[in-house]
Amino acid sequence: MYIGRHLMVLAAVLLLAACGGGQPESRFKTYRGPAVTHVVVHKGARKMYLLHHDQIMKVYNVGLGFSPEGDKKVEGDGKTPEGLYFIDRRNPNSRFHLSLGIDYPNAADRAEARYLGKSPGGDIFIHGRPAAYQNGIWDWTWGCIAVTDSEMEDIYSMIRTDNPTPILIMP
Repeated sequence: MYIGRHLMVLAAVLLLAACGGGQPESRFKTYRGPAVTHVVVHKGARKMYLLHHDQIMKVYNVGLGFSPEGDKKVEGDGKTPEGLYFIDRRNPNSRFHLSLGIDYPNAADRAEARYLGKSPGGDIFIHGRPAAYQNGIWDWTWGCIAVTDSEMEDIYSMIRTDNPTPILIMP
């Protein structure tokens, strides 16, 4: 009888769990539209385009590094890199709301920095904006690409990193 009662309680707990009792909702938005096949950033226009093949799905205004003109060469130069990279990781605990990692530096970036006797830097992300930079200051990062927190939630839900997404960053 003692074992039977415990089995009944266990069955009730399992039944409640299966019905969603106590299951937390995801804190991230979900996206069920066409896949983002690549991203294009046009630094001069301060625009980021999310594309499905040749169709533009979304366009965002972006902030860049604090010294946005030209290609990133070394750590601390305040430039956003230019070239073809991949969005390859997610950071749900970013200090800038959410972030998606860009695989900078690549082999060519490392070689160029080595030639200059410097570090190429790293940790280039697409991310949200802290409150201090929501007042019209656009180019403030150390080389990252910044959007509003709300936009970052949408972008974070749309871009997959299980199969890295190409990102072309143009001057």
